[in-house]
Amino acid sequence: MPNKEKIKKVEILTDKFKNASALYFTKYTGMNVEQATLLRRQFADNSIEFLVSKNTLAKIACENAGFDKNLFNDFLSGQIAIAYANSDPTAPAKVIKDFSKNNDCLEVVGLYFDGEFYGSDKFKEIANLPSKEELLTKFVVALNYPMTGIVTCLNSLMLKVVNTLNALKEQKN
Repeated sequence: MPNKEKIKKVEILTDKFKNASALYFTKYTGMNVEQATLLRRQFADNSIEFLVSKNTLAKIACENAGFDKNLFNDFLSGQIAIAYANSDPTAPAKVIKDFSKNNDCLEVVGLYFDGEFYGSDKFKEIANLPSKEELLTKFVVALNYPMTGIVTCLNSLMLKVVNTLNALKEQKN
């Protein structure tokens, strides 16, 4: 018999599943309180929610969010916590990668990204992608490059004309 607390938890999880741009299913076996606090702080700094819930409640929430009932069964077994990415779907991968450099207690078992399910191998690929800001910067630089080239070319031509005129002036004197 479901109680009010579990119903509320399922409603919260359903909302998270519906609104997340990516879901990272992580196994946190062996994590101590200090590590968990550090990880939660890093996730919070990057606008990522990291929740531990009962797998049965998460499965119900998945179904309520419109996913197939058995879709997440491979990921939702054992000690699983889910990182819900809101705006940047690659942000959790970067946080987990940074956290895992000094801690070996967190393992990505799967992820839901851009409407597709992936195993842990895809996590490494996503974690190595540049951030959204880096990509935007590279895009702006690429857009600016032709204009910069034209300005440089015109400046060098003007410099050649000035140098030629100065050389002619010195020859005349």
